[in-house]
Amino acid sequence: MAFSFEVLPPLKGNGTEALFRTISTLKEFDPQYINITTHRSEYVYAEQEDGTFVRNRLRRRPGTIAVASAIMQQFGVKVVPHVLCSGFTKEDIEYMLLDLQFLGINNILVLRGDKAKDDSQFRPEPNGYSHATELIEQINQFNEGKFLDGSQIKVPGTPFSYGVACYPEKHEEAPNLDFDMKMLKKKQDLGASYAVTQLFYDNRKYFDFVEKARKAGITIPIVPGLKPLTKKSQLTVVPKTFHVDIPKELADEARNLTSDEEIKQLGIEWGIAQCRELLASGVPSVHFYTVSAVDSIKEIMRKL
Repeated sequence: MAFSFEVLPPLKGNGTEALFRTISTLKEFDPQYINITTHRSEYVYAEQEDGTFVRNRLRRRPGTIAVASAIMQQFGVKVVPHVLCSGFTKEDIEYMLLDLQFLGINNILVLRGDKAKDDSQFRPEPNGYSHATELIEQINQFNEGKFLDGSQIKVPGTPFSYGVACYPEKHEEAPNLDFDMKMLKKKQDLGASYAVTQLFYDNRKYFDFVEKARKAGITIPIVPGLKPLTKKSQLTVVPKTFHVDIPKELADEARNLTSDEEIKQLGIEWGIAQCRELLASGVPSVHFYTVSAVDSIKEIMRKL
């Protein structure tokens, strides 16, 4: 079974011990690659002595590129860092691409990213991008050996290969699935070599999405993304956070359970069944989102 997984950089000020423990736990299953998420800065409000508030920027999870390099050196595993529009300017992105190139990392996942926590809708940074397709165009220009200002890169490195995100149950801001599909087709036409889905619990949603994509002329591999349930609170948190449905069969069974340990076991069983059906259908690989689910993913992989 081919698989990959996603990890978060440590919170600001924390070390890599927990992160490396996660990777050590899952490395025995020979992952194809490890995604490292990138997180935008957020605004926080600090109260002053006079009762007023000052808005400051805070980056809670810095170090995506440094973490990617550390993982490569420590574990010898292929890494695929996220590159975002959200919270970054065009110049920020250019320097990020240069840093990645210096490190010999030429596989990335290109995303728009989430809106800021307090914003009602996505707002790009000044001199930033609103859409992943715009970011892809900058990467393509970089791959052609040109900086943002059009000047030549004196020593062009290996061109970046990149994947993108897709949403079997529709991106929360898309008016409909047809529009979402049109955007995925545009990402493919610009050069995306594969797509990874948002997490889902109903395989039928994935199969229907892939069928619709193929009819729309989308031919790149579409990798299913999974995250097993581990807590009862996730029955409400996951649909709200990720805008996905939890199938009635899974939700009904989970509601009858009383402890998180029982939910965790149910999540493992459901994840095994999902994986078996997906693998039998010929998916290219399976991608796991690891937050709060590392032990469950390990158990799923062992059973498979």
